[in-house]
Amino acid sequence: MSKRPRRNHSPAFKAKVALAAVKGERTITELAQHFDVHPNQITQWKNKLLEDLPSVFEQSGSVKEPAVDVKALHAKIGELTLENDFLEKALNKAGLLSAKK
Repeated sequence: MSKRPRRNHSPAFKAKVALAAVKGERTITELAQHFDVHPNQITQWKNKLLEDLPSVFEQSGSVKEPAVDVKALHAKIGELTLENDFLEKALNKAGLLSAKK
């Protein structure tokens, strides 16, 4: 028995198959033959759909962005400004940077 090469299905295809399984108009075996997918795979996609379904109705504003440490950012800006000033003065003294600003 030869193995079939691994196939990657799109999320849209998985959703279509899982939704058909949830509807229950056909058996899993019939769906497997129709979509040319193993019945266990259809069962997994169906379970994933049912598990993740409540998240579809969550408010879109509930996604939290990572907290930004403003103090750390200000400290980094200050540090970089000091470095730039120091390097600018050092290059001016060495005559490698014109005194234009």
